[in-house]
Amino acid sequence: MAQQLALDIPIVKTDTQSPESVDLAVSVLKAAGGDPLVAIRSLLADADFLRDQLWIASSLMSKGIGRGWKPQYERVS
Repeated sequence: MAQQLALDIPIVKTDTQSPESVDLAVSVLKAAGGDPLVAIRSLLADADFLRDQLWIASSLMSKGIGRGWKPQYERVS
């Protein structure tokens, strides 16, 4: 199994999820040792894992708890 990337992102208190000055793509490449194929493979593995976790959670969650919400497994543009 591929090892999860450990991103080196400074923690700054903001109203958004991450500071605007941090380029996440650069952080991913640095974590992958500069190898773009390793970075892409790791991101694809993470996306696959999260998709599986979403499927499991939605299978165990009752319809009432989500008030009719159903997850989308693929991003809609």
